[in-house]
Amino acid sequence: MKKGLILGVALLFSFSLFIGCGEQEKKEQEQVKAPVPQVEAKPKTSFITIGTGGITGVYYPTGGAIARIVNKKRDEYGIRCTVESTGGSVFNVNAIMSGDLEFGIVQSDRQYQAINALAEWKDKGPQKDLRAVFSIHPESVTLVAAVDAGIKNIIDLKGKRVNIGNPGSGQRQNAIDALTAVGLDYNKDMQAEGIKASESAGLLQDGRIDAFFYTVGHPSGSIKEATAGKRKVRFVTITGVDKLLEQYPYYAKSFVPYKLYPGAENDSDVDTFGVKATFVTSARVPDDVVYAITREVFENFESFKKLHPAYAVLTKEGMLEGLSAPIHPGAMKYYKEAGLK
Repeated sequence: MKKGLILGVALLFSFSLFIGCGEQEKKEQEQVKAPVPQVEAKPKTSFITIGTGGITGVYYPTGGAIARIVNKKRDEYGIRCTVESTGGSVFNVNAIMSGDLEFGIVQSDRQYQAINALAEWKDKGPQKDLRAVFSIHPESVTLVAAVDAGIKNIIDLKGKRVNIGNPGSGQRQNAIDALTAVGLDYNKDMQAEGIKASESAGLLQDGRIDAFFYTVGHPSGSIKEATAGKRKVRFVTITGVDKLLEQYPYYAKSFVPYKLYPGAENDSDVDTFGVKATFVTSARVPDDVVYAITREVFENFESFKKLHPAYAVLTKEGMLEGLSAPIHPGAMKYYKEAGLK
């Protein structure tokens, strides 16, 4: 009797265990069949910095405009874009090559010189990793002079105090080229200052210089400051342009639109020459990052044009001109998709 009871309990326990295992197995199978919710992984954040120029020029707001457009899609692309005010074109190229900057705004002549080992890069050799992304606004070599200094032509700069721009800036070389074309030596024929162009307006109004060069897109806040002060100023014609165009393929004829500066004592546009502002990067910057930035600027083209008066003349096709360095593969991918290349 006792043995029968023990055997019955054992059988009942085994049956319960079998049933329990079956239920557990059924639950596990149902869990396997149930769809697992997919969580979309966010792209790893890439932090990039755009090198620009002085805060009163057009480079700084241009960098800011590009950054704002890209940062609107930070969740989609995983790109966090910031802007840095720098010493200008040469600084930006060198900082990009060293990895201190990912992107920079550079005059088209400086892009040409860097890739061909000219000017500041003569001893360093060609900057082989420099890559072009797109060009932006045209820039005119602008010569502003005080009326009381008696400067009406670039030749009249002889014996005057002239700011030609800080070392490492694009306008400094433009100024030197303009002076050389008319036979002036900045080391001997004048008292040349090497100060940032953005400080020139104040120096001119304070009477510390007689004139200054500034390669800039118009209208420019710094030029407006210079023309709005108590000391009367004028835009000065730059001669010898044809000679410059024959010698340097990156220069083009340009003019300063006097109507944008009612404070200047000019009654017509002033002839000069110019370059283009270009957006550059390094071959080491990932293709997807360059593609995203290029795509956002071009897909928001009309909005971009409205961000600064200097962009009014932009066309998508024109933004692929003035590029001497090889176009970055990320940018080229977009251009082919958009039918621009």
